[in-house]
Amino acid sequence: MADTQIQDRNFKRVWFITGASRGLGALMARAALQDGNAVVATGRDAAAVAARLGPAPGLLPLALDVTDARQAEQAARQALQAFGRIDVLVNNAGFGLLGAVEESEEEAVRRVFETNVFGVLNVLRAVLPAMRAQGAGHVINLSSIGGWRAAAGFGVYCATKFAIEGITEALHQELAPLGIHATVVEPGYFRTDFLDGASLAVASRIIEDYAATAGAVRAAAGALNHRQPGDPEKLALAMLQLADAPRPPLRLPLGSDTLQAIAEKQAHVAWETEAWQDLARSTDFAR
Repeated sequence: MADTQIQDRNFKRVWFITGASRGLGALMARAALQDGNAVVATGRDAAAVAARLGPAPGLLPLALDVTDARQAEQAARQALQAFGRIDVLVNNAGFGLLGAVEESEEEAVRRVFETNVFGVLNVLRAVLPAMRAQGAGHVINLSSIGGWRAAAGFGVYCATKFAIEGITEALHQELAPLGIHATVVEPGYFRTDFLDGASLAVASRIIEDYAATAGAVRAAAGALNHRQPGDPEKLALAMLQLADAPRPPLRLPLGSDTLQAIAEKQAHVAWETEAWQDLARSTDFAR
């Protein structure tokens, strides 16, 4: 049971972060604590979360498997018992799946969707009632550079992030009249353990016809691991600036590689739309 006395402390905000036992989640939790916030830091193993972050005023480590809706509701209740409110929700928990779309087995696909999409929905349903009652709050959903453009070898993972983009865009419209912000954060490649086995599942099936596309990505992933251009410490600090913004954006791309991907896709979509606009317009009823 959470310590109900902890809510008497003068914290800047109360953050609720999923996937906080390592990687970006742990760094965001530590940065928020150092900024004077209370943090409900969740992960599958609460002891691992506590060990990673160490003792800190305002830290409440909780066990949460985001695929378990009841556990999400329990974690939200414990957070409210401890702090009385939840100001910032960061849906960070997730993992990747590397493999061509055809190579990706049904079980693996369902597992990554259960965590990356349905897990986010479970936590949203658990936390949003408190934010609606407060008439305030900020939902931050972690997407990816892969939420902007899909890439060979990461098609299924990108599909989960495309889903998060759509969910957040709708949330932005639904929650704004209630005084609640919604932002989707789109990190590029940051130097974390995302490409390690603990965060990245790899399709066991290999189809040689995809050797030059998804296969090449599979081979390159190891060489890129821990050599990514993004600084995760700076990302954690950027999240603090996002939470402090009086008018936060709907989308926040982070990393020069994401900015480049966005520019390239926008240019391609503009060119392709122009090239095919006559056929597109021809499908309307004649006026």
